[in-house]
Amino acid sequence: MSKNNKIILNKDKIEKHYFYRFTKRLFDILASLIGLVILSPVFLIVAIAIKIDDGGPIFYNQERIGKNGKEFKMYKFRSMKVNADQDLEKLIHKNEVDGAMFKMKDDPRITRVGKFIRKTSIDEFPQLLNVLFGQMSIVGPRPPLPREVKMYTDYDWQRLYVRPGCTGLWQVTVRNSVGFHEMVNIDLEYIQKRGFWLDIKIMFKTIKVIFVPNSAY
Repeated sequence: MSKNNKIILNKDKIEKHYFYRFTKRLFDILASLIGLVILSPVFLIVAIAIKIDDGGPIFYNQERIGKNGKEFKMYKFRSMKVNADQDLEKLIHKNEVDGAMFKMKDDPRITRVGKFIRKTSIDEFPQLLNVLFGQMSIVGPRPPLPREVKMYTDYDWQRLYVRPGCTGLWQVTVRNSVGFHEMVNIDLEYIQKRGFWLDIKIMFKTIKVIFVPNSAY
């Protein structure tokens, strides 16, 4: 979708999807609990790999913005060097996407293990804890950083009408091959069309991306 094709969402209408929202939340709780149990061996392997790589912390938590602008701490496996956030200002001029988002294909802050777990999206697995706590959903728009939201227009803010997700339409389709404005339109398209079948389709595509990585970095 072109960034010129604007999508204006009706927030009241979105909030009235009571059955979908209730069922989605129930699924999120069950799926996150089951996922944490099944993926526990993967957690152990990744934790050992990160420790062997550079000896730093295994997990990384970062302030993110959730539904209706509420801040929360998002959990991930650490894929960057320790104190990578402090080096961001030195790299901001090398941003490869337009708008309120930073992406750099050959980011020097990414560790050796980090390159693999980011490519396969394994670094996102700890976000199942955020799903269990109700801060995120399995499927939804990517949760933005506070500094990104400060740059949002009213149009961009529509992304925050719903709970953010571990995976979403943007992540399983074009991902890093498009800029910020295109990502916003894809997220709004998801919110506009979201439902059980679309969520299931995105989840299956997410599994495929783990084994056949797309343009993630």
